[in-house]
Amino acid sequence: MKRYRVILTPRAAEDIRQASHWYQEENPVFARQWLAAMRDAILALETLPEAHPLARENVVIGRQVRQLLVGKGRQWRVFFIIDADAVQVLHVRHASRDLWLDI
Repeated sequence: MKRYRVILTPRAAEDIRQASHWYQEENPVFARQWLAAMRDAILALETLPEAHPLARENVVIGRQVRQLLVGKGRQWRVFFIIDADAVQVLHVRHASRDLWLDI
């Protein structure tokens, strides 16, 4: 089975940092659980990333932007692209937010 390198862009890292900080203030125990679940889900993209669906925002940029849904009730959307031997995580946002159009 092919393995991909998983690369977190600075924007995606900042998205995760901000969400984690917010959760830390609200519920420190859940913050650790959320961060561990997000990390595990993103690292799992090293195998079969093409199994995840194209994001609705895909039509905006003309590249195959896919999404990974993470969390209970699928609360977070992780946007990524597949480039040859790497998966680049572009952005992480709560599913309740509007479409991601500033790609």
